[in-house]
Amino acid sequence: MQYTEIMVRYGELSTKGKNRRSFIDRLGTNTRNALAGFSQLEIKAHRDRMHIQLNGADYQQVAERLGKVFGIQNFAPSIKVARDLEEVKKTAVAIFQEIYRAGMTFKINTRRSDHNFEYDTNEINDMLGGVILENFPEIKVQMKQPTVTLRVEVRLDGIFLSYEQIPGAGGLPVGTAGKGLLMLSGGIDSPVAGYLALKRGVDLEMVHFFSPPYTSEQALNKAKDLTAKLAPYVGKIKFIQVPFTEIQETVKRDVPASYLMTIQRRFMLRLCEQIASKRKALAVFNGESLGQVASQTMESMAAINDVTSMPVLRPVVSMDKNDIIKIAEEIDTFELSIKPYEDCCTVFAPTAPKTKPRIDRARDYESKLDVDGLISRALEGIKITEISSDDHFLNSQEESFAELL
Repeated sequence: MQYTEIMVRYGELSTKGKNRRSFIDRLGTNTRNALAGFSQLEIKAHRDRMHIQLNGADYQQVAERLGKVFGIQNFAPSIKVARDLEEVKKTAVAIFQEIYRAGMTFKINTRRSDHNFEYDTNEINDMLGGVILENFPEIKVQMKQPTVTLRVEVRLDGIFLSYEQIPGAGGLPVGTAGKGLLMLSGGIDSPVAGYLALKRGVDLEMVHFFSPPYTSEQALNKAKDLTAKLAPYVGKIKFIQVPFTEIQETVKRDVPASYLMTIQRRFMLRLCEQIASKRKALAVFNGESLGQVASQTMESMAAINDVTSMPVLRPVVSMDKNDIIKIAEEIDTFELSIKPYEDCCTVFAPTAPKTKPRIDRARDYESKLDVDGLISRALEGIKITEISSDDHFLNSQEESFAELL
């Protein structure tokens, strides 16, 4: 079937009242960014739905990208014909010749944005239903839950027919809920947390802490590739790499081992707060899941959060590991996340971390460190890159090596 257009229906945008227009405009921008590789497309975001004219573009490729744009409830590939009912009948018959199966039921659902068209919706429904019954004698009309609903839309520039509805990604358009920073490790949880934040409309930038020579270039590239896995949901994502070696070496030398993880995480959060302030972000997101590891107990979270007044949001905090893994598999980050490249948290992990750290003790240990100097030098060394879905950083040799570890 040679489709000419995709009709996009919005999701939660219908509840946004006076803000609806700004949400639709953002969705239009995000859709154009996601489909930027298809230069022939014409994308028009109207109040009730979005129309994407294919102009010869490959529908399957466009649909694959479109299915990852948050804010879309569903979309339907459509065929445009002239405003001639005989042409509409021929096209309807051609569609059913392609999709008809024994036992199929159907109905016709017509809507008109052009109310001056010579036939009203009931007349069009009757005429098209009649021609389908003539050509397919065994098919049955069924008004409730038919096998196929042929949708017909009469517009000023033509008549559009569709029969498929492809589920969209749902959620809210990225950018409508403000900007946040995601603390992105190389593990399973933080990319899932990022995905869930993007789905609620947060414009995310990734913050990744790396500690050369203790962590390798492959570990850094793995984090960048995880970012590329999330990029299709927004178009492009800023990746902020923060040097963490000096801080980790200092903490390991001057802080008791049991508080090593707590103090490291407090430094990470301080850095995120300052980066967020410079980049006008409103919150920090991470992949912490309550009780999963020693640094993710309520007491640990309280001790770590002590260094900031900025909101720290944890989208996967109440999820079981299996539920997190399921989402990771669905968004294609799981296999990459389990590649055994070390990150700075695992390299410097103590053998017996404190599960119930005390805030007063954490403050006392830090009072003996040059906290401001360490933070300042780390901020001076940050590097920011922009990553898109087409970017790849781990080469095939590195991936093969990881499989042997």
